Amino acid sequence: MGIPTQMDRSAYTALIHSLPCPIPGFFDPPIPPDDPSVWIDEDDFDWNESPTGTRSVSVGYDDDGDCRTDDRTSSQKDTNDNGVECDIELSLTLTGEFRYEADSFVDEDPDDEAYAKEALHRASILGIGKLGFVFIISIFIPLFMATGLIRDEMNSGTMHYMLTKPIARTEVFFYRVIGYLGIVWPYLIILTLISAIVTGFAGPGDSLFRFSEFGIWLAILFAAMMATLVYGMLFCFLGVMWRYGIILAIPFAAWELGMALLSMGVPDAPILRFSVIGWALIIVDSASMIVWPDMTLLIYSGFSVEGTDALGFESEELIGSEPLQYFYANPGLGNISPFLSMIIATVVLLIQATALLFLGGAIFKGKEIE
Repeated sequence: MGIPTQMDRSAYTALIHSLPCPIPGFFDPPIPPDDPSVWIDEDDFDWNESPTGTRSVSVGYDDDGDCRTDDRTSSQKDTNDNGVECDIELSLTLTGEFRYEADSFVDEDPDDEAYAKEALHRASILGIGKLGFVFIISIFIPLFMATGLIRDEMNSGTMHYMLTKPIARTEVFFYRVIGYLGIVWPYLIILTLISAIVTGFAGPGDSLFRFSEFGIWLAILFAAMMATLVYGMLFCFLGVMWRYGIILAIPFAAWELGMALLSMGVPDAPILRFSVIGWALIIVDSASMIVWPDMTLLIYSGFSVEGTDALGFESEELIGSEPLQYFYANPGLGNISPFLSMIIATVVLLIQATALLFLGGAIFKGKEIE
């Protein structure tokens, strides 16, 4: 076969246009393609209300119209049988679990990329704040700094000269911890401020900076300060109790690690009330409910449709919903307001610190100084 000439191509084009039903791509004049928004991410989430108690709510809207078409019957438009056509019914079970039941073709094609950016952004803040600041930094700095606050002075013999002045040993214990906090707390403030600025600029959205998230970082900072206070008192107390107090402190650190991980999965577990980290994380969880009141809706909307994972395979949830669900938790103190939960947690941590102060002072009084 030879190469088609210009005459051959002209004849072929004339033949195509003479057909009663032209072949796609050969319309004259050509038909412009549809806007991609008509077929891609065209039915995003419209969840704007959360269920409370036994009351269910109707949310969602069929943005692309494939549920509201005239050729579908009322029963086909109301497959969840709640009496509202083309909606999603949200409710809570008797155990408090979130439940959703959607009519067919409602909010079935959301903006996966926008959801993943927002969910992973919030999950990263909670993950860094909870595990990075409130646990790792707040426990390891006191572990190595506070354990020897008084014990090192006792072993070196310099404590003998400090006690020659008319000052109670409980006051010495207190002032040593205050000095330790004077180093640790400014460090936490600077580190938190840097993290808040970085995540504020890196967060998704139309605005240049997400000022609304300063609230969650302030809560993370406050929780970390409370944790370093209590851990400092605890490890200083253990250092006074025994020459090798850090050996006693390591099992406590392991216990707190277990409680930190447990709080992510079972935040209302009663055993968490017997830890420092459990109460400190309540402060962060309470603040996240205040700063992000739509958090529950964001999490479960990601589980309501199928998406694709990082490798391109189909998954039962959108990217970002699982890590966000793992790091986010309710305070676990019952049906009380988040602000009240934060106050209760703060009071408990202060009581723990005060009790350890007096216990440490009492142990210190009974120690002979060489």
